[in-house]
Amino acid sequence: MAYIYGKKYTKSELLKRVGDISQIAQIKRYKLTEGNESQVEAIDINTGTGFSFTVLPGRGMDISYAQYCGKPLCWRSSTGDVNPSFFDSHKYEWLRNFFGGLLTTCGLTYAGHPCTDEGEELGLHGRINNIPAKNVYSDGEWDKDEYTLFAQGKVRETKVFGEDLCLTRKITAKLGETTLHIKDIVENLGTTKTPHMILYHINGGFPVIDKDSILISPTKIAHPRDDEAKKNAQEYNKFMEPISGYKEKCYYHEMIPDKNGYVYTALANKKLGFGFYIKYSISELPNFIEWKMTGEGLYVVGIEPANCCISTRANLRKEGKLPFLAAGEKKEYNIEIGVLKSNDEIKELEKKVNRIKGER
Repeated sequence: MAYIYGKKYTKSELLKRVGDISQIAQIKRYKLTEGNESQVEAIDINTGTGFSFTVLPGRGMDISYAQYCGKPLCWRSSTGDVNPSFFDSHKYEWLRNFFGGLLTTCGLTYAGHPCTDEGEELGLHGRINNIPAKNVYSDGEWDKDEYTLFAQGKVRETKVFGEDLCLTRKITAKLGETTLHIKDIVENLGTTKTPHMILYHINGGFPVIDKDSILISPTKIAHPRDDEAKKNAQEYNKFMEPISGYKEKCYYHEMIPDKNGYVYTALANKKLGFGFYIKYSISELPNFIEWKMTGEGLYVVGIEPANCCISTRANLRKEGKLPFLAAGEKKEYNIEIGVLKSNDEIKELEKKVNRIKGER
C-alpha cells in the first residue's frame, strides 16, 4: 500500500478519491524549447511525497534534477541541459555539456581523463551522456496495491569499424516512496571484444552540501589522487563553505560492503536534517571515487561508483586493468538513491555503516 499524507491507502481507496492517479503521482513527458537546450526530451516523475526528479532521454537517460519538498538534492552547472548536437569530444570540452544533476553517466567505452589509446584520441568521460535514447517508454502501473512509475530507454554507443555497445536503462519509483532505482544492462552488440568503462557521477549540491555537511561511507582507506588531495586528506569526508579559488580533490575509496555485498554511502547535512544515500553492489561496481569540489559556484561533491579505476583508458590497458565486454556479453548494474528526510534517518544510516565497518 502507498503511504501518503500520513496514512496507508489501498489502490481502491485512492482511486475513489481522485479522477486520475496523476492528481497524486504523475509522469510528465515534454521537450525543452529555449537556447542550447532546445529539443532535449525530458520526463518528470513525481511520487506524491514531495520527491520528484527529471530524466533526460535526450541526454542518455540521465537524471538532471531531483528535489524533495522544494529542497534540491543535486548540484546544477551553468551549462543547462545542453542539446547533444553541441557535444565536442575533444580533450576537456565534455565539460561544456556537463549539467551535473543527480546523475551523469560516464562511459561506455572510456571514462576518466583524456588520452590517446591505441591511436584513438579520447576526451573526458566518454560519450554516453550525450547520446539521445531510443525506444523510450514511460508509464505507471499497478501491482495489487503498489503503484510504480517508470521511464526506460536504450542508448547505443556505436561506430562503423568500432564499438557497438547498448545501454538499456529503466528508472523506477513507487507512489508514496522517496527512493528511485536504476537498472542498467550494457550489452556488446558487436562481434569483437570491446573496452567497457562506466562511472555513475552522482552530484550532491546545496543544501545537501553546506558547512559541516558530511560524507557517510564504509571506507576502509581513502587514497588521495594527487598532491592537492593529500592536503587535509584526513578530512575527505567533511565539507565547508564555498571557497574562492578552491582546487578539486579526488579520493579513491576502498569500501567495505555489508554481508550481502552492498555498499551504503550518503551525503548529509545534519544541521538541516537532510541528504541522500546511494546503495549499490560492490561486485557490480567495485570502485568508488569521491570528487570534492567546494569552490564558489562549483559547490559540489560527487559520489561515484564505477566498474573501473579512474585513470586513463591507455594507462588501464597498459596495467592490465581495463574492463572488456566480449561479443554478445552483458553486464548489469543496479543503484538505489533515496532521500534522507531527518536527522533520525541520518543517524540510522550512520549506525548501519558503522556496524558494517565493525563487522569487517
